[in-house]
Amino acid sequence: MRQELAILLENISFGYSKNHQFIKKINLEIFSGEKVGLIGGNGAGKTTLFLLICGILAATEGEIKLYGKVREVGKFCPEIGFVFQNPDDQLFCPTVRDDVAFGPENMGLSTTEVEQRVQESLAVTGVSQLINRVPHELSGGEKCMVAIASVLSLHPKIILYDEPSANLDLKARRRLIEFLQASQQTIFMSSHDLELILEVCDRVILFNKGQIIASGNPEEIMSDQQLMEENNLEVPFSLNGNK
Repeated sequence: MRQELAILLENISFGYSKNHQFIKKINLEIFSGEKVGLIGGNGAGKTTLFLLICGILAATEGEIKLYGKVREVGKFCPEIGFVFQNPDDQLFCPTVRDDVAFGPENMGLSTTEVEQRVQESLAVTGVSQLINRVPHELSGGEKCMVAIASVLSLHPKIILYDEPSANLDLKARRRLIEFLQASQQTIFMSSHDLELILEVCDRVILFNKGQIIASGNPEEIMSDQQLMEENNLEVPFSLNGNK
């Protein structure tokens, strides 16, 4: 039985100026329940690709579909959530409760349903005890999990994570990895933390200069030293040690 397509990109192109197409005719399929890593050097186009999928940027050519529906630019889509690299870009309310409740409230849900989603999302991310805290006073790891909770409260089927382990200490990073491993959503995640990609993802996509260079088994792709170096990356330490 064929798996359900969660994300479909057909001939997607994009440029920040009319004379330069940064992303050129990208085709990509991500299936429901997959955990896919996106790797590449700085400036490869990873965040730009995420912003296109989220409908924040408009492709100059091609079509993006989420679960068979065409993604409309600038329109709220409950099927997808985006966790920003910097949680401070995502947390802006007076309390953690307010931040996690913001999405459900704007969906027009009842007070009871909003509260239920807040409690569930904080419990799943393990930060229920922070509910009355002020977001900007939290640690980096706490902010990260609260930002994820604020996305989970929308009940998305797909979550995009942009560098989720950036600036986390070892304990917070391990907690994040365990959370992502147990996650039931379709995950598309960019990261320079290649060991995290190895632990979490079923598939990896190597991206460079707005193009998909390789897609497949994370260990096979990331153990190819020549391929990695040609695309401004290094083979992860754990794979070097297994040679």
